[in-house]
Amino acid sequence: MARWQPNARLRLVQAAIDLFGEQGYDSTTVAQIAERAGLTKTTFFRHFPDKCEVLFAGQEEHGRLLAEGAAAAAGTATPLEAVAAALDALAASFTPEQRAFGPRLMRVIDSDSELRERAAFKRLTLATTLATALGERGVTEPTASLAAHLGAQAFSDAFARWITPANDRPLSDLARESLDALREATAALT
Repeated sequence: MARWQPNARLRLVQAAIDLFGEQGYDSTTVAQIAERAGLTKTTFFRHFPDKCEVLFAGQEEHGRLLAEGAAAAAGTATPLEAVAAALDALAASFTPEQRAFGPRLMRVIDSDSELRERAAFKRLTLATTLATALGERGVTEPTASLAAHLGAQAFSDAFARWITPANDRPLSDLARESLDALREATAALT
């Protein structure tokens, strides 16, 4: 096994998704993931604390991008305009490789209750981070939390649409479209 090859983190993610799809999440070990990626278990643990987290790679980075995007919105931006700016910042970080393995990733997550729970926790964590960033812009509660949760849901919906093979639209466009649809839905509640 080579001591160093580029893209170890991405190779581990792809290997995990492949193995989880082939033999199931519970039946797959960290050693198998590392071997499939052409790496060692030690390298796996340098990148991820456990096999669940390999599927949720980048959560901290996603939160940082959301917070920075909200902070960079114009000073006159409404809470949802700041959320849209945050979604743009996050969407810009997604790569063609993520789009390519996205359908397999979602099938794996949907197949396991622990992974579905972890995905819900990730969405909640990102919404909390975004609500904090909105609060730093002076948005008060419960407006900050509601706007942040709408943003997290919009991004989740947009990602699901973005990874469909027939889609050819940018993730940022889909995220803004989803946010607009949720904004309209909340207006219909009154």
